[in-house]
Amino acid sequence: MKFNDLYLWYVGEPQTPRYVGELHLVDAGKGVSLKYGQEWLKHGFMLSDDLPLVDIEFFPPIKNTAVGAVDDARPDRWGELVIQYVDKPERLSIMEFLFYAGDDRFGALGVSTSASQYIPRPGSPLPRLDDAQLLSEAVRKVNAKEKLNELERKVLSTGGSFGGAKPKALIEINGEQWIIKFFNNEPIDVPLVEHATMTLANKAGIQVAETKVIRLIGEHVLLVRRFDRQGLKRIHSVSAGTALRAITPAGQEPNFGYPALAQLLRSAGDQENKRNSEDMKELFRRMVFNILIDNTDDHEKNHALLVESPNKHGKYKLSPAYDVLTTNSGQGYQEFVCGINQRDSTLENAMSQFNLFGMTSDEAVSQVVRVIDVVDGWKKHFVSCGVCESDLNSLSDRIDGEELLKERRSFKPSDYTSRSVKKKTSPFSR
Repeated sequence: MKFNDLYLWYVGEPQTPRYVGELHLVDAGKGVSLKYGQEWLKHGFMLSDDLPLVDIEFFPPIKNTAVGAVDDARPDRWGELVIQYVDKPERLSIMEFLFYAGDDRFGALGVSTSASQYIPRPGSPLPRLDDAQLLSEAVRKVNAKEKLNELERKVLSTGGSFGGAKPKALIEINGEQWIIKFFNNEPIDVPLVEHATMTLANKAGIQVAETKVIRLIGEHVLLVRRFDRQGLKRIHSVSAGTALRAITPAGQEPNFGYPALAQLLRSAGDQENKRNSEDMKELFRRMVFNILIDNTDDHEKNHALLVESPNKHGKYKLSPAYDVLTTNSGQGYQEFVCGINQRDSTLENAMSQFNLFGMTSDEAVSQVVRVIDVVDGWKKHFVSCGVCESDLNSLSDRIDGEELLKERRSFKPSDYTSRSVKKKTSPFSR
């Protein structure tokens, strides 16, 4: 099947889905637009800041995307690969990928073939933990372009299109949805290292998605509990990329970075009990941790915002951290802007705009010192998580290598006293 038109629904409460509007394939098949329905205009909420409740057709700002928050409802590379391999759509446009992603996509939006009834792509119950070995074999066959048997096709198509670039699927454990992430022929045991990195981040005061590691035949796999689900309830969520692009004036390039995201939290975050202030501080810790642990894959889709009470005030809350692991790249720059020196992986760069995170210099210094103290103990923690010696040695070349070890050892709080900070000026100022 191929689709030129589909219908968007809000399924925050799956028992009572609400019709949102029409989706249309536009720009010669390279984009998807949205036009709100009349009922949603009266009683709904804007899905992202670039989709206000106005009776017009909204078009995507760039090619090969869906408009606004709708873009977060489509699968990424691995999901697209599974759809191509299992479903073999007649055409491969964004509209087909939106439809074949099924009913368990990120956030609380759903795609239907009807405007009067929520009819998503038919699916079977999610696979269980007992199916993990079967899923692993199906993933291996997809990567090797081997033929799937009917059972493998069924379990992979049900839970295999949940976004991301690397092999993963959805499974159910005790009535809750978890993402299962597989080894992908990397030079180190990535599932185990990701679990170790995530739990280390938690020691640094970073809220992370819950993780577990299980052993299959010849490999570890990582389980990550979904943070966009609370029992049966689905939480409307947007990626940092969508949120930052939505506030960017037409014709300008979005500013994808930690300081910009902190400022968005300052203005649109949940201000009850100063939650947005705490989120800004935690975002700063995440930036520092990613720099020091050599997690350079911190792009705009690897940060997300949960939308609190979208029908009432629609305030953003920083989601638990996810996809946090040492990438062992040593490239020396992040994917997300960190400060005045753009993406440079240095603490000086991280400290250059501490005020945009709502902190004084002393507060920012204390956050850096806190993270340094935790990262200094990374090896002991990784050993406790079962990371093998050869992987520890490989990771040590980066985390304890000359550049990053120097960052930890040479950081001097006295360089960032109030007096010192006043003397510092931006190299871009004139």
